[in-house]
Amino acid sequence: MSHHYPDSPAPETAPTPLTETAETGWRALFSRQYRSAVLVMASGVALYAMNLYFTAALMPSVVADIGGERYYAWASTGYLITAVIATMFVSRLIGTRGARRSYIGAYVAFAAGTALGSLSPTMELFIAGRALQGIGAGLLTGLGYATIRSVLPAQLWIRATSLITAMFGVGALVGPMLGGSFAQAGAWRAAFGVLAVLALVLAVVAFKTLPPKRPDAQAAAPLPIASMTALALTAAALSLSSILSGAFVLVMIGAGLLLLAAFLVIDSKDQHGVLPRLAYQRGSSLKWIYLTVATLCAGVMTENFIPLFGQQLGGLSPLVAGMLGATLSIGWVGGQLFSANVSAEAARALVRTGPALLTAGLTGYGLLLVAGASTITVIVWAVLLLVAGAGIGLAFPHLTVAAMSSSDDPGESAKAAAAVSTTQLIAFTLTSALAGNLLLLGGADHAASARWLVLGIAVLTALGIGTAFAVTKKRPHHARP
Repeated sequence: MSHHYPDSPAPETAPTPLTETAETGWRALFSRQYRSAVLVMASGVALYAMNLYFTAALMPSVVADIGGERYYAWASTGYLITAVIATMFVSRLIGTRGARRSYIGAYVAFAAGTALGSLSPTMELFIAGRALQGIGAGLLTGLGYATIRSVLPAQLWIRATSLITAMFGVGALVGPMLGGSFAQAGAWRAAFGVLAVLALVLAVVAFKTLPPKRPDAQAAAPLPIASMTALALTAAALSLSSILSGAFVLVMIGAGLLLLAAFLVIDSKDQHGVLPRLAYQRGSSLKWIYLTVATLCAGVMTENFIPLFGQQLGGLSPLVAGMLGATLSIGWVGGQLFSANVSAEAARALVRTGPALLTAGLTGYGLLLVAGASTITVIVWAVLLLVAGAGIGLAFPHLTVAAMSSSDDPGESAKAAAAVSTTQLIAFTLTSALAGNLLLLGGADHAASARWLVLGIAVLTALGIGTAFAVTKKRPHHARP
């Protein structure tokens, strides 16, 4: 079945995979010739996603052991900024090093940063480890999408994308439980040690399973230094805004938005920019794909606060509140697994429906955030969060495949796929900064703060309703670049 959009090449123009197959089901994806490569790609994204929640659960133990509470926020800020930068190198790494060597380098960087964090005697050194870990994590999440095209046949792209993007939800489920277990045992250093060993094991698997052949696309392409600098400064400014106060918050957010605009202007004029040329061409749907991805990712950020609201407003225990926080991820994973089985026309409908479901779920949840919530209200919260998560899962894999299929040039296609990850991380950074400031609007009223945050994010996701229709709008053939 075909899932390409109007700006995408027909399936027959896709590059020839290592081993062709006529099968399109899950069995084909996990067949002997593909399953090891799929494991590498899915595990890389899962490692990145799990680490976000894993580390959050361990941070109180880290601070209690080595101090540095005033640098608490920088443990995530340093990680996020380097991850954003790393995603920009994905397509070039594949072009010059190939999938196998790129994955090995990413896993080794992740393992080295994790090991440094595990051995750190001070918070400053721990943050340095997190920054190195972020480089590996950013590469892993970008490679997860960019490698699909080179190692799998086109008929398996949608299922592989569904599986890989579902790893974000799996990470959100597994990460807090594992991190909390190690924290409960007072073994945060051992936790990071285990994670480092796991990354090295996956590096060995990548060496044994991924193709050694080096594609030559973009091998000599220069790095877009100006674009990368503007984007890195954008991430830094938006991250800093969440730890400042008073007028400095607005100044830093304004600076971040100006830097983001500067990035788009600079990048659009650079032949070898961060985003593929197709994203800036008139009539292309690629820019709408990225904007829709960004709005879906904005909705994901509510997940970080759901357990907090469950305890403050519903009087839930930490365990039950954590389970409530996982409902959005459960809906996300379920939506993606269902979405992988639909036809091309149904995929268009799901892309349009996804942001609407996400917005409706978050809006209903936000309106019901009241102090002293009853058991019935908490159950309704869970149902609404499942609906919101399903909205993400229904649309996300088809958007990723549409980006991946946007060009019949392997280099541009790899860049388009990797840019999905860059878009995700930028959206996470912007929404995270906004969330910290929305919480302050409620003052000491926990319910008001919660409503400000959730409904504010719902406004962002509502923008995706319009961009999703722009993505799926049928264009005449001659409108394609």
